Amino acid sequence: MVSGSQTMSENTIKADHLCVLVHGLWGNPSHLDYVASALRERHGEDRIHILCAKGNSGNFTYDGIELGGERLAHEIEETLDALATKNHKISKLSLVGYSLGGLVARYAIGLLHARGWLDKLEPVNFTTFASPHVGVRTPLKGLRDHIWNVLGARTVSTSGRQLFMIDSFRDTGRPLLSVLADPQSIFIQGLAKFQHRCVYANIVNDRSTVFYTTALSKVDPFRDLEEVNINYVKGYDRVIIDPDQYALPPATRQPETASSRAWKQFQALLFWVPLWILIILFVPLAATLFLLNAAVQTCRSRKRIRLHEEGKNGMLFGRYRVPLLVEDVRHAVEEVFENVNSRQEPAYLSSTEAESSDLTTEKATALGISEQIQLDERQTDTSLKTSDTLAGLEDSQHQLAPKLALNPAQFAIIDSLNSVGFRKYPVHIHKHRHSHAAIIVRMPKQGFGEGKIVMKHWLDKEFVV
Repeated sequence: MVSGSQTMSENTIKADHLCVLVHGLWGNPSHLDYVASALRERHGEDRIHILCAKGNSGNFTYDGIELGGERLAHEIEETLDALATKNHKISKLSLVGYSLGGLVARYAIGLLHARGWLDKLEPVNFTTFASPHVGVRTPLKGLRDHIWNVLGARTVSTSGRQLFMIDSFRDTGRPLLSVLADPQSIFIQGLAKFQHRCVYANIVNDRSTVFYTTALSKVDPFRDLEEVNINYVKGYDRVIIDPDQYALPPATRQPETASSRAWKQFQALLFWVPLWILIILFVPLAATLFLLNAAVQTCRSRKRIRLHEEGKNGMLFGRYRVPLLVEDVRHAVEEVFENVNSRQEPAYLSSTEAESSDLTTEKATALGISEQIQLDERQTDTSLKTSDTLAGLEDSQHQLAPKLALNPAQFAIIDSLNSVGFRKYPVHIHKHRHSHAAIIVRMPKQGFGEGKIVMKHWLDKEFVV
């Protein structure tokens, strides 16, 4: 693990590029050990200085994206100041976010932009791995939507409310994720300054963050893999999917026999039996402990946030309370939570509802996301061209996929972030059922080997020093 306070070698002092790695919910810097080691092995300490952010470790991730972003911005500034005192000239900046860390990083980018750092430094790479940019609400309708998405949000304090989009951020009357994607916000303007922006999104077995939110997509083209002839990028062992053409023409298949259907049904039964055993024997106790822990951590988190607001936590964060809009210038428990979340089958909009959602999204974008639609003229032209290209790509790849039952604010977030422009890489982890951890090789585990292929692709094709 590398931090801003760590003693620097002569080679490290030569590096002019600071790369910040940001872990996710319930995480710590060690979760990004493999990412850091892959970066060092590829580029060496004489070309890149790595900061594995540690200010939001463990239960501190309960405190929300805003406070987490302020801590991260503070840690980055401290690191830059410490390097400067050693006559170490940093001229480039990159941020890499994993899971919730991608949202924390986007918040910090807005603060750094508002404080002038993105004019002093060259913003180079912004990458997220399995980050829930559109929140973690399961696309549902009716009573199921209310029960799961409202109750689920109350298990991880402020962060949970923000991820499920039931919060009201400051005096905006809108969820934080909507403000974070407002075209006129410091967050989008800062994000647009980065030269290379990309996301890596799991297509299966991500029990924490599903494809639509990590890939900024209104549909899930991989909902039935048996019907998709996936187009993999050559040389990456059928793990990375071609971002320009997800699927090839359907391969000719033999008609399904009665015996094959029966075998599939038996496999489905085998899949569900362990879950029901878990629910009957383990979930009542685990859920009780989980909710008790959630209550304790929520109280502690609220106390930290209150002290933070009052400036009594020993750190002065007031300088980060800048205008947000330009116009206003634990393992077992985690497993249970993720398993319950992953069993919520998404709902889809009917054709009539999909047409209606387009109109509602336009209204939400016009009234809720921003009162002033345009950035400066140059940025607007670039965004429109990027948006048109992405829209054409999305239409061609997703024309047969039904639109997910997201809410208007989520559709508006997707449109706004897509207008900035992201290269999107679907990832197919085959060999482990916990793809959320495997995608970054979160721990030294034999089954996580495909995550190393993801890192290789990222370093080969996307990360620029």
